[in-house]
Amino acid sequence: MAPRHRLYTPEIAEEILERLSDGESLASICGREGMPSRGAVNHWVINDHEGFASRYACAREAGLMVMADDILNISDDGQNDTYKDADGNEKTNQDVVQRSRLRVDSRKWLLSKLLPKQYGDRVALEHSGEVNMNQIDDSNLDDRLKALMAKAGGTEP
Repeated sequence: MAPRHRLYTPEIAEEILERLSDGESLASICGREGMPSRGAVNHWVINDHEGFASRYACAREAGLMVMADDILNISDDGQNDTYKDADGNEKTNQDVVQRSRLRVDSRKWLLSKLLPKQYGDRVALEHSGEVNMNQIDDSNLDDRLKALMAKAGGTEP
């Protein structure tokens, strides 16, 4: 096996970015012969070697969009969901259905964490009750403001 070096080359960097954009995981890419280790790639990202960090982030996001498309493909692929039993009756293969469900759920969870604005749960904040903005009498505002300014600046009121 070729050495798993930290040496950056534009050709290897471009191949990594292209594969990431296609939805392949960094672990899978770095597991290939001739590819650097994940640690080496992370080193390139951390040190932003030749602008690698921003291109890496874009490639990762593109790969996540591919993952979102994969959810539909997995859900729509019913090819192996059924089989014929000994009597010739069509039965649902629950193992395949459960595996597909796990694959979809894993991708949905990952997308909700890594791209929460697009795929996260919508959070609606509602306020109930009243907010009284006139808790301090206007006649005391000057004294209160002077006291706060003195406290913040360390001067006497």
